[in-house]
Amino acid sequence: MTDAPLGVGIVGAGPVVQAIHLPTLARLRDLFTVRNVMDVSADVAGAVSGRVGASASTSLDELLADDRVEVVAVCSPSAFHASQVIAAMRAGKRAVLCEKPFATDRDQAEEIAEVSRQTGVPVVVGAMHAYDPAWLAASTEWESVGGEAHTIRSRVVLPPNARFETAATEVLTPRPSSGLPDLDDPAVRAQMVFGGVLGLAIHDLPLIRRLLPATDDVVVVSASALSPWGYEVGLTAHGRLVHAIGALTEQWRPTWELEVVSDSARLLLEFPPSYVHAGSGVATITANEKTVRFGPYPHNGYEGEWRAVHAVASTGPSAAPPVAALIDDLVFALEVASAASATARQEATR
Repeated sequence: MTDAPLGVGIVGAGPVVQAIHLPTLARLRDLFTVRNVMDVSADVAGAVSGRVGASASTSLDELLADDRVEVVAVCSPSAFHASQVIAAMRAGKRAVLCEKPFATDRDQAEEIAEVSRQTGVPVVVGAMHAYDPAWLAASTEWESVGGEAHTIRSRVVLPPNARFETAATEVLTPRPSSGLPDLDDPAVRAQMVFGGVLGLAIHDLPLIRRLLPATDDVVVVSASALSPWGYEVGLTAHGRLVHAIGALTEQWRPTWELEVVSDSARLLLEFPPSYVHAGSGVATITANEKTVRFGPYPHNGYEGEWRAVHAVASTGPSAAPPVAALIDDLVFALEVASAASATARQEATR
């Protein structure tokens, strides 16, 4: 590994960067230093970069031209992810971290994979739960004692993001309030479910995909929007049942759980909310009349993904996650989101 911290360029300086990535990088000063922050708003770019003593940019070309930037973090709206990831790879940077989803369809993902092969620049997708130490430890144990899961449940019940964003930092660009959605409109229900899967459930879908024998026969059997905001989706894959529920409410206790059940064992993963810098999740496996607990570990999945970025930037593409697996994760998420959205629309019109 390199001795000097790697220079980071950040594309997009919204709440996720301000409340998650900058605090995470502040804990990893021996590995990274933020060199350039780009945002289409000059005021936001200047204010956020000023917090870390970095340069400010208002265009991607300007950031990529900065020789001090060795690693690029793409944190812009998802519609821009693919083109910006490709531009960073073609600029010869050492690694790219991209927030999820890293593309909007398979064709874009395949193009990213091809450019990665051409340039040798690895890509890490910011699915933080996939890098959570509790998941990594528990998934290895599950392989030996868990057997084949027949039921997987994802339960996410959180207050609105703003509560945690403002607890983590002073957010310069708070999310605008759009008011309560009109759930009498089937199109609104469909969009809520689609956005919920790609905005919230997507954190756990890579884990769920790894727990299924295959995902070539996914069938969404039920899907609905929850008031005031949320989704509930039931699907099957190779005879396994997956139930995912996500809701934003003002309840006092946040819940983020992934439960996996087989004929002989049970795995329960309890994750902290996204914006809470409080160490890893906790995993509990009960099998053969014994209970084993993993975590909490000192660092969370966000720090884990940045450590993965440092490893691939320092040692080369061989340490990077297989791009084919990233594509499969994306396609699975898109298929679930599309099918659930269509099902929610149909159920709303009955």
